[in-house]
Amino acid sequence: MASHTHATPQGETFTHFAYNPNLAANALYVTIFSIYLLAQCLLGLIHKTWDYTAAMLCGLGLEIAGYTARIFMRADPSARIPFLLNSAFLILSPAFLAASIYLCFGRIVSIYSTPLSPLSPRRILLLFVLCDIINLVLQGAGGALSSTSLTPNGIQAGLQVILAGLVTQVVSLLLFLVLCADFARRVRRGGRKLRKDTWELRQMGVWKAFLAGLTASTLAILIRSIFRIAELSCGYTGPLANNEATFMTLEGGMMIFASGALTVLHPGICFGEFWKGEAVAVESEEEKQGFRGLEKAVMYQEDGIVATVEMELFEMGAADCKLVSVV
Repeated sequence: MASHTHATPQGETFTHFAYNPNLAANALYVTIFSIYLLAQCLLGLIHKTWDYTAAMLCGLGLEIAGYTARIFMRADPSARIPFLLNSAFLILSPAFLAASIYLCFGRIVSIYSTPLSPLSPRRILLLFVLCDIINLVLQGAGGALSSTSLTPNGIQAGLQVILAGLVTQVVSLLLFLVLCADFARRVRRGGRKLRKDTWELRQMGVWKAFLAGLTASTLAILIRSIFRIAELSCGYTGPLANNEATFMTLEGGMMIFASGALTVLHPGICFGEFWKGEAVAVESEEEKQGFRGLEKAVMYQEDGIVATVEMELFEMGAADCKLVSVV
């Protein structure tokens, strides 16, 4: 844990940072994240994006709590509880925003064509949510260890666990970006394998803005995580950990940008009815070679005909064709 002293009229006093948190800047961040949170609540209720909204509310709530704790630290720079809350909440928050991005990507795959993706939307979500859980466990455990330890070795051990979680987060984000780039390449070459019923949606400006915003948000979270690795590698007493301007820019600024893009370009607005799930994804050997199987599945999606499609497939004895998900 950091250890600094500041001169006061009563003598030197212990503080957690070499600076006193700026009241105006931290209050501004609390206000911005609170606006985002209220907007997410409203948009989630309107568009019924329950899973996305839940992840965003968790992330934004932690951001609000973290910067509120920094405001309390200004009143008492030596207070232990606000410092612990600030450290824990701001470390954990990005994992929830990343989860909301992973939820969006799974549905993006469905909008273009599930067979074009090397992984199904469900497997994509499971893979990266698992990575998020590992990140949360490592960072949470490391934060608890470093904040409760009374010895330098214990504090350093906690920092190493936090760094392991941050490195895992960076690796998972890079893997996610590689998967996105590979899927974009497959879409450009997709031709007749692309879904026909989503063509109009994919041509809309708001859809293209949504894709750009999602990419930019992922990069912002990645930059923030790389910064935190550099910061904590030098320990709580290092120069980056005690430079508020750098922290507010590369930690807070990146998170404000990412959560802002994920709020303004809300998937409920950009996906419309497709977010709620209108198409059936069928995985078969035929689909891996062409568009016909997917087209046949998409044609039958009205008024409970989904059950008829499933029955027909099995009655025909198509052993290589099965209903795998309702998107």
